[in-house]
Amino acid sequence: MVISNTLIDVCMKQHWWKILCVLLLFYTVIGGMLMPVPALDILHETIRNIYFHVSMWMAMMVLFIISLGNAIRYLSHPQVRHYDLVSNEAANVGLLFGTLGLVTGSIWAKNTWGEYWSNDPKELCALVGWLIYVAYVVLRNSIPDWDRRAKISAVYNIFAFVLLVPFLIVIPRLTDSLHPGNGGNPGFNVYDVDNDIRKVLYTAWAGWTLLGIWLLHLRIRIRQLELKQLLHD
Repeated sequence: MVISNTLIDVCMKQHWWKILCVLLLFYTVIGGMLMPVPALDILHETIRNIYFHVSMWMAMMVLFIISLGNAIRYLSHPQVRHYDLVSNEAANVGLLFGTLGLVTGSIWAKNTWGEYWSNDPKELCALVGWLIYVAYVVLRNSIPDWDRRAKISAVYNIFAFVLLVPFLIVIPRLTDSLHPGNGGNPGFNVYDVDNDIRKVLYTAWAGWTLLGIWLLHLRIRIRQLELKQLLHD
């Protein structure tokens, strides 16, 4: 466990992955705006939002998985407060990306379906999943005692992720939707025979996820400095 954490700390202090993150996002933005995309009915050029909207959800899921893993590690080793710190900050950054996912999805909906919000099943499920983690933040901030806050937050974190998976993955697949691939609407793969989207999409997933990890790393360092200052005072 100590070796694993040491290796992670060493990797986080390296600069190569940060440079890679910037390069991937630069390619995502430039390629996403300029590279050719399939000519689809209804979507037209708005399909370029897939590099941002879908990628936000991918980054969010990675961060929530990190948060879940550290919540479990904290419950197993409650004396190691660092696990609670990482779990909490990963949830916060994941919630940020979830918010961006909702915003970019709403903008996309306005330009394709004519409304910012259409009560589409996937929209509703995404909103419920987002609210579950908003409740996590509210719950955590409402408990003054540190140990009690950390334990209750860790337990809630586990249940939150267990609920998130069916809301984002299972339930939307069981209902009709305006989204491509549902309700008789063909998915992107039916049209994307030239793999034009994939040339940027996978890069976008990696870039936004690395940015999320970068933000997580910065927030952890800030919290550690704040704790050191409190102990010093």
